[in-house]
Amino acid sequence: MSAALIKSSVAQKFMPIYLESIRVDSVLDFDLYIRVNKEMVLYRSSDLPFTERTRKKLVENKVNRLFVTSENKERYQRYIEKNLDKILQDPGIKETKKAGILYETSTSLVQDVLNNPTYGENIQRSQELVVNTVDYILKGREAFLNLLKITSFDYYTYSHSVNVCTFGVALAQQLGFKDQEFLYELGVGALLHDVGKSKISERILNKRTVLTPIEFEIMKKHPKWGVEILQETDIIPSASYYPVLQHHERGDRRGYPSGLSPDEMHIYSRIVAVVDSFDAMTTERVYQRAMDTFPALGIMFSLKGAYDDQILRAFVELMGPSGLTDI
Repeated sequence: MSAALIKSSVAQKFMPIYLESIRVDSVLDFDLYIRVNKEMVLYRSSDLPFTERTRKKLVENKVNRLFVTSENKERYQRYIEKNLDKILQDPGIKETKKAGILYETSTSLVQDVLNNPTYGENIQRSQELVVNTVDYILKGREAFLNLLKITSFDYYTYSHSVNVCTFGVALAQQLGFKDQEFLYELGVGALLHDVGKSKISERILNKRTVLTPIEFEIMKKHPKWGVEILQETDIIPSASYYPVLQHHERGDRRGYPSGLSPDEMHIYSRIVAVVDSFDAMTTERVYQRAMDTFPALGIMFSLKGAYDDQILRAFVELMGPSGLTDI
């Protein structure tokens, strides 16, 4: 089929995807586009097979990004989730591309969860995604570093959730936890730790100035709201609720919602408390400039007793071999 030029209108929007995310000879139910001279061209309609010859031709022409219409975003997302394990295991795909596909798939899924958090299928999809994330990070430090390179430094609840899951699983591995069930339960709780924010208005979440006392009291309810939302579906492991409820607890008892001490916090919560704070400090927010890695960790160390010291030191080691000398 010859490529047909599609004039993009204001209403017609496109989403970039990795070429490597399309499996050869797999069945697609969405059209594929390429960009030619700032215009979108229909390259492969959904009724045609995506063959090895098709893929090679795109590679030869240095096309590494395809596009799907925004209308087909959900179809593409379901397709990529179904094939994610095969993509991450494919030796023919560069590790940096695997990391990019995993990260983009994760952020899109969390957006779906936040838009409809009580929909059981979304929570089930999240659990399946965490399995793939754990398997990928268990490949070794290089896998984690590949994810770190493409981590978003602009703060959105959905990208923050993915960052916390990535950091949390890698930190647990750094601490010596290798059991996949442990890492999976932690990962699910980390990915869904902020789901309670779906009940808070965008006006408060994106406010450019300091929250009023009333607004802050509303914000402090999101851990309990997160647990209530997830209990409606009753799908995730019971231990995965701990980081959802306790990620804002601090060892100096100044956290919320319960003012717990370290020995009252679950190990998952102590891990997520560290990475949650770190990611919030090192990403660009509407009211706060992003901090560099080690100045942020320095502040966390200065808050004596707020974080588990062993976990915080392991996180410094994870972020860089010379990190401890800089704190």
